[in-house]
Amino acid sequence: MHASRTDHAEFIHSLAQRIVRAAHPAQARLTEEEALALAALPRSAAMDLVGGARRIAAACRGNATFTCGIINAKSGRCSENCAFCAQSAHHATGVAVYPLLSNQDLMDRAMQLADAGADRYGIVTSGNTVTDRELDNLCEAAQRIITRTGLGLCASLGQLTQHRAARLRQAGFSSYHHNLETARSFFPHICTTHPYEDDVTTVRHALDAGFRVCSGGILGLGESPAQRVELAFTLRDMGVHSVPVNFLNPIAGTRLADRPTLHPLEALAALALFRFILPDRDILVAGGRETTLGDYQSWVFMAGANGLMIGNYLTTSGRDMAADMAMLADMGLLPVS
Repeated sequence: MHASRTDHAEFIHSLAQRIVRAAHPAQARLTEEEALALAALPRSAAMDLVGGARRIAAACRGNATFTCGIINAKSGRCSENCAFCAQSAHHATGVAVYPLLSNQDLMDRAMQLADAGADRYGIVTSGNTVTDRELDNLCEAAQRIITRTGLGLCASLGQLTQHRAARLRQAGFSSYHHNLETARSFFPHICTTHPYEDDVTTVRHALDAGFRVCSGGILGLGESPAQRVELAFTLRDMGVHSVPVNFLNPIAGTRLADRPTLHPLEALAALALFRFILPDRDILVAGGRETTLGDYQSWVFMAGANGLMIGNYLTTSGRDMAADMAMLADMGLLPVS
């Protein structure tokens, strides 16, 4: 006999209630069996899952949001063959190709984001890593940006060594971003030019250096619901602080160009699943929300998110920053000051 919608709702409510009432979220952690059961629920249970995630987010993260913006500081010709990426040298996408931007360009973007009301600023470079000279320039730029703005500064520069992590921390970067992209078991379907363990090692180096570590992935690559659980558990067990959730935006010329986007309810349910598994972490919704969610973008906060990337992404356009800030204000989700 199939479980009824009432049974699904009661199961979701019981898990949410346990998390919300716990003295510390770690005391009410979902087991793998419970998480897999949530992931396997039918689409008809999506709204119950979303409601539970909102309760957990409000209890564990409060009612404020944070916002961040990025700059594509070095574009194209990446040696990696990630199936979704417009900047991979393995794909013919016509993406802009340029070397590391000048310190003034990086400063100009910082000022633009600060004026828009962003809380954090991420400097992102294409490629497996940066050169020593590029690292020097970025460290110099960081010191100028920190002096002139109140933005939290994040680096996303590919693979990281212990030495480079220490240099970036000394220069004033407070966060390091490095996505695992997907579950370990699905990763070979997405990238074959480096092993998953390289990304795990980079996240560990960033954690060891004292960074606020931002690491998540992309949903809708073709992974199973169980593999979404696998990714969320990996991030939980590693102890990352912030989890960016992206949704695939299929780009012409990439291997996933013809992959359909997730149904909005599936996307929101997957986001809610991450909140159930990661009740005490920041969850940021980033790329692909416009394409996947359309008119349902504001629902990400009902599904457990407490952060939003604003402005343009690496190679695709985002919503107008003023529109996103107005949306947050209208919902009473004021950015963290």
